[in-house]
Amino acid sequence: MHLEGTILVGPDFEPVEGRVVVADGEIVRVEAESVESDDVILPAFVNAHTHIGDSIAKEAGEGLSLDELVAPPDGLKHRLLRSASHEEKVAAMARTLRYMESTGTGTFLEFREGGVDGVAALRDALAGEGVEFGERAIESVVFGRDDPDVLSVADGYGASGARDADFDAVRSETREAGKLFGIHAGERDADDINPAMDLDPDFLVHMVHAESIHLERVADRGTPVVVCPRSNLVTNVGVPPIRELTERTTVALGTDNVMTDSPSMFREMEFAAKLSDLPAREILRMATRNGAEIAGLNRGVVRKGADADLLVLDGDSDNLAGARDLVRAVVRRAGHADVSRVVIGGEPVVPRDD
Repeated sequence: MHLEGTILVGPDFEPVEGRVVVADGEIVRVEAESVESDDVILPAFVNAHTHIGDSIAKEAGEGLSLDELVAPPDGLKHRLLRSASHEEKVAAMARTLRYMESTGTGTFLEFREGGVDGVAALRDALAGEGVEFGERAIESVVFGRDDPDVLSVADGYGASGARDADFDAVRSETREAGKLFGIHAGERDADDINPAMDLDPDFLVHMVHAESIHLERVADRGTPVVVCPRSNLVTNVGVPPIRELTERTTVALGTDNVMTDSPSMFREMEFAAKLSDLPAREILRMATRNGAEIAGLNRGVVRKGADADLLVLDGDSDNLAGARDLVRAVVRRAGHADVSRVVIGGEPVVPRDD
């Protein structure tokens, strides 16, 4: 298979007119030459933090505080998850997976509630078990929680926050299993940041209230951070210091709870770009390559040897035609209607009504 158009090549997304050649799920060549296509080819998004179980309760809990919405064990979302059947959760997640695919996300890093059963529900949604939409191509990195046995089925452990429990034992178990450990920190206030960092996590999520001492500690340790600015704004906890974090470590973007925000990386990029005023290339890296690096994946960049997870936009759409800076247009302007093709694992995922 090959794709033609203007290709955003490498970690700096340099626009190159030409062709991307794909075989066996891998990019085998990027050829620079004149082509007729107006398409724009870039890496598929890596959504670095999601809670898609919340798909059963979109826009629930207006006016509630962060703790009332999501704090374990009795925040609104946890009560709703407990009351929903396995089939209801699988069907709701399957719809979110289809939407994520159609908006260009090839991989997502999921903090999955519900222990072993919660991970099983997500796997069923991905496999199309019991839902009309069928198997999804989108790929997951699942961080389980709520169960000492969850590491047997998950790709890592996703801790809710250092104030919620003692995570020393599960951190040791995660390390022994050779799996990833991520933890929320600094979402409500700064009090749980140092305890979270004492666990030596593979990455932190949120860091809204990071102070100078925490920023320097992140820099010293090289701990990556995933930021979710739209979610933080909706839950009224503030917004993360994105620019200050990017000056010190690897920063990736996530969309967080489906309850409060759509899992659209287009919307997250635009908001993060306008909030931080960082260069568009930095924001696009946060939405692609940086999340892949956190998860240890060979994707999020268009280059020979990378996984063939690609997003193709119609550069001649009414929205994108006439763009003088393609990368800036992708980050600040592009959206679902501009998607002409998504390729995951070398296979085309056509926006469809299946």
